[in-house]
Amino acid sequence: MADDDDDLILSELPDEELVPQMHDDLYDGLADEIVEAVNILLERGWTPYDILTKALVEGMRIVGIDFRDGILFVPEVLLAANAMKSGMGILKPLLVETGAPRLGKMVIGTVKGDIHDIGKNLVAMMMEGAGFEIVDLGINNPVEDYLEALEKEQADILGMSALLTTTMPYMKVVIDTMKEKGVRDEYIVMVGGAPLNEEFGKAIGADAYCRDAAVAVETAKQLIARKHNVSAAG
Repeated sequence: MADDDDDLILSELPDEELVPQMHDDLYDGLADEIVEAVNILLERGWTPYDILTKALVEGMRIVGIDFRDGILFVPEVLLAANAMKSGMGILKPLLVETGAPRLGKMVIGTVKGDIHDIGKNLVAMMMEGAGFEIVDLGINNPVEDYLEALEKEQADILGMSALLTTTMPYMKVVIDTMKEKGVRDEYIVMVGGAPLNEEFGKAIGADAYCRDAAVAVETAKQLIARKHNVSAAG
């Protein structure tokens, strides 16, 4: 298989073969090839938005499905997401210039007292791969950090992660504070992490509990669509 790839010259592939090849290269976590292919498509006159959606987002969608179905595991998904990030590095400034549509903006971070971030990083990368803008607050976030970022960034979604049973309850502190300040309904709140489950998500008043990164992306898309429909109807 490797020998075939060595013979492959990306710039010689027509668009209809280069894009599926990008999906394969993303799947295999080949960052250099993704950067090269993004540049080739730009030279060929593709818009940054088309490259993002047809090559990178579509490639990550395939990765997400296989991750959900247990064919790919966290290390492979992180490699794929990393390759996508390399491509995004080229496209981001161009997308800003062209004012390309974004699906929505998400503030994400691990809650106070918790320093685990692999799951959160995975969600952030997969969400970015699906076309969301991500503001990653990192680990150990008190309620003030979340609220400040949501307001400052004019975000649509708050994502909170916890890996310890002892830090899980802090999610409720954040949501209760949002209610007290009268801003809870302005944001979609998604929670995740190994010790959580559906019942916990409901009990603390989150909009959704997401089992893994692939579920988080699908859920976010549905909730954003619903939010837009409601505001359009209103």
